[in-house]
Formats: sequence, C-alpha cells, structure tokens
Amino acid sequence: MRKLVFLIAFFASIFFTSCEDVVDVELDTASPKLVIEASINWEKGTNGRQQIIKLSTTTGYFDQVIPIVSGAVISIKNSKNQKFNFIEFNKTGRYICNDFRPAINEQYTLTVVSGGNTYTATETLKSVTPITRIEQKNNGGFTGKDIEVRAYYTDPAEEENYYLFKYVYSNKVTSIYYASEDKFYQGNEFYSITDDEDLKVGDEIEVTHYGISKQYFNYMNILVSIAGSNVGGPFQSPPATVKGNIINTKDKSNYPLGYFSLSESDTQKYKIE
Repeated sequence: MRKLVFLIAFFASIFFTSCEDVVDVELDTASPKLVIEASINWEKGTNGRQQIIKLSTTTGYFDQVIPIVSGAVISIKNSKNQKFNFIEFNKTGRYICNDFRPAINEQYTLTVVSGGNTYTATETLKSVTPITRIEQKNNGGFTGKDIEVRAYYTDPAEEENYYLFKYVYSNKVTSIYYASEDKFYQGNEFYSITDDEDLKVGDEIEVTHYGISKQYFNYMNILVSIAGSNVGGPFQSPPATVKGNIINTKDKSNYPLGYFSLSESDTQKYKIE
C-alpha cells in the first residue's frame, strides 16, 4: 500500500510540475489602427458644453498599455457652420471642448486630422425620453428568484426611436450595454432591465438611457453580438473589426475604429433594497 501511495504521489508530482511549464504563443499582430472615441452626450439638466474625444491605437493582444495619439487637430461643425475645436490636454490623447452647443435634431460633422490623414463623419443629435421611475422585483429572472430592476420610460408616439441602455453595477468591473428600438412598443410605456443575476441588497446601479440614430443602433447591435453583453463600452477598441461611420478621406480602406455619435441622455441611480 505504501508503494502504491508513493507511486501515485510521484506521478502526480510529475503531472503538476509539467503543468507549470510556460508555453509561448505566437500571435500575428496587425498594423495598428486609429481608434476614435467620439461620443457626444448631452445629459439632461446640463448645458452639454464640455465634451471629450479620445484618440488611441490598437495594440497587441498581450500588451498592457493602450497607445494614445497626440498632436491631432479635431473639430466639430454644425449645420450653421459653427465650429467647435477640441484641444488636447497635456498630451494625454484626450481632446476637450468647453464651448460645444448641443441641439436636438441638429446635424454635426466631425473632422480629425492625424498622421497625415483626415477622418470625417456626420451624425444627428437624437433626443431621449426621461426615465420616469425605477422598480425592483425580487422574483425576476429565469428562476423567479433573482432581483430584477426596471427603469421605465414612455416612448414618443408616431416616430421611430432608438435607444442605448447602459447599466453600471457596483459589484462588477465592466458596464453592460444593449440597444433597443420601439418597433413593438411605439407610443407606450416600456423599460430597460438589469442583466445581473448576482444582485443583492446594498448593491448600487447607475442606469443611463441614450437617444441614438438608427445607424448607431445597427452598429451597436453588431458590436454587442461580437463582444457579448459584458463589453467595456461602445467607445473602446472592439474585439473584432467593426466598421463605424468615420471614414478616411484619403484612403477609405484604411478606416479607423470607433463611431461618431451624438445623444441626449438621462441617468438615475438606484440602491437594491
């Protein structure tokens, strides 16, 4: 019996030692692509004057640092040809505008000049109906035993509306995004809903509803379907090549990643009871 135990221990030690061997995986790295995070959000109750655009590039899978892009010239023009300049802050790749003028249904054109290329996109700022109330159910989910939170709103009648919902949970590192259209609830009261079966008393949730264009709705549906619901955000570099609405005017095949969007938004916080 002692011999048997010794042999088992001997082979187990060989097995676990072999499991500690480092395996080098060689991955092909594509040429870096410019990533433009240009999400203009006008939160209800604010003047929307300060807006930020971020520039970075894609990098290798195992790299821990995301390269920033400095020295770009960035501006946005509205249909009245008013120009809003975004100035880089301390070479951080963050470009800030402090005098932006948001207007519902106004059309805006983004221009980014970087690395000898000019990138442009045009979008319309969409409104969002306010969150009217937040309700908690303790018998939600597939099992009927999960805590479920719903943020209600009333969809405007006789017009097509598209929404982006963002849920930030105190018990999670990542945010949850998903998009919706009013095709089946036009003009009625509806709600966005939590997607976290681990909610418990004391957890906090931040809910944000964005009004978005149909084009951005289609883009987000593709992005979420590729990345899954636990994405870091629609303005981060996606895990696969998803073409947005920003084009390279000199070389259309060398397009950047990201999307130029303009949304009115409404945010509310809720604590699980």
